[in-house]
Amino acid sequence: MGFGLILSSLIFNILVKLPINSLKPIDGILVLGGSIKREIYAAQIAGQFPKTPIIISQGSQDPCILLIFNHYQAPLSRVWLEKCANSTFENFFFSVPLLHKLGVHKVKLITSGSHLPRAKWMAQIHLGVRGIAVEVDTVSETGVPGNQESRLKTQLDVTRSLIWSVFSPLLMPSCSEVISLDKVNLSDWYQEGFKCERQGRIF
Repeated sequence: MGFGLILSSLIFNILVKLPINSLKPIDGILVLGGSIKREIYAAQIAGQFPKTPIIISQGSQDPCILLIFNHYQAPLSRVWLEKCANSTFENFFFSVPLLHKLGVHKVKLITSGSHLPRAKWMAQIHLGVRGIAVEVDTVSETGVPGNQESRLKTQLDVTRSLIWSVFSPLLMPSCSEVISLDKVNLSDWYQEGFKCERQGRIF
């Protein structure tokens, strides 16, 4: 019976919810950590999505992200920093349940060309099994990005995602380290010291 419930949930989400949600407007943004360029891009387009929650999964240091969003006068209260993920798989593992909790139907995924096609395939799996549509947006990078692709890494991550997708509709893993961007205390960070990526041009 348990397997039947899981299978029914997967079929409903993929065959019913996903096609419907793919026609809806973007109502959630997920930024995969790995380059400050992605966070800059998210801040630049934030004004186009005034009521849309933005999740930055294991991105740059908190004060760097705050300074970027302040520079582009982007709203802070709807930006969430997820600090639990240590891999691309965990980016989705921890962020997708948060998107689901926020009632998101269609996600704009922000990554970079160097992170494809692995990130796109994983997004389609992790989000698709919950009926959440995804639109991938890539950002150009200079230098050596944080994510380097290989065929083996892609195969392993996609396989792991497919296995996890069987159980994910019934499980909601949560991250204990999620903070709203407007709660970041710059004074404390200045006392502790921090260093932002050069591409962020934050001095």
